Amino acid sequence: MKKTILTSLAAVSLFSFTACAQKLAVEKVPAAVKASFAKDFPGITTSWEKEKANYEANFKQNGNTMSALYQSNGNKKETEMDIKVSDLPATVTAYIAQNFKGEAIKEAAIITRANGEVNYEAEVKGMDRLFSKDGKFIKSVKD
Repeated sequence: MKKTILTSLAAVSLFSFTACAQKLAVEKVPAAVKASFAKDFPGITTSWEKEKANYEANFKQNGNTMSALYQSNGNKKETEMDIKVSDLPATVTAYIAQNFKGEAIKEAAIITRANGEVNYEAEVKGMDRLFSKDGKFIKSVKD
């Protein structure tokens, strides 16, 4: 009985994870999204994922691991660039140390929204912790 429940939970967890972001063949990406990406990042090769109603391009540019999120009409919502944990503002690392004692920051990124707003992201305990440009905590979101 326990084994069946655990197997069922594992299957549900796996389904939930894959439902959040699914690999997508380039042919299934709307033309407007591909055109916007090509305009924003000329000559860059990407892989695509479907993230809820949006399309995420994952790529490397100038040695940086990046992603760009687009709506189906081609409007860019944000770009994200992985950074070293040591590149996070001191206020972010201090917040994590105080509120998640003994937990490490697994990944870090800088997010630039379409409106120009800049945020930092720190992954701690399987959740993305978002911070303002000046390092003030905004919210936690499921990765």
